[in-house]
Amino acid sequence: MLNLKFVDGLIPVIVQDAQSKDVLMMAYANEEAVRLTQETHFAHYYSRSRKKLWKKGEESGHFQKVVRVLADCDEDCLIYEVGQTGAACHLGYRSCFFRTLDGAIIGTKVFDPEKVYGKKGH
Repeated sequence: MLNLKFVDGLIPVIVQDAQSKDVLMMAYANEEAVRLTQETHFAHYYSRSRKKLWKKGEESGHFQKVVRVLADCDEDCLIYEVGQTGAACHLGYRSCFFRTLDGAIIGTKVFDPEKVYGKKGH
């Protein structure tokens, strides 16, 4: 087992589609989230804004089945290679990286976030 380096209890996680290799999102995980991801093969993260552990898809149904977890050479960043159900982005896009710096939308919208989350600020 590697000696992962958590900063302030967290490690960044890049999420990549296992087949297409598209980058879907970036999030943070604490030790418990990494452990649960390994045990269940479903992506778990730590929400810095809500200050709690969360399983991707628990509200939306857009789960991430983890195929493999990779660590970088410094052991301070992870990649979750996943099979994505639906969309990764809470704004309804397949990937969180759906727009350019000038604001042009280049991604595909998969769902209406208000229908999934209501108006609770997602």
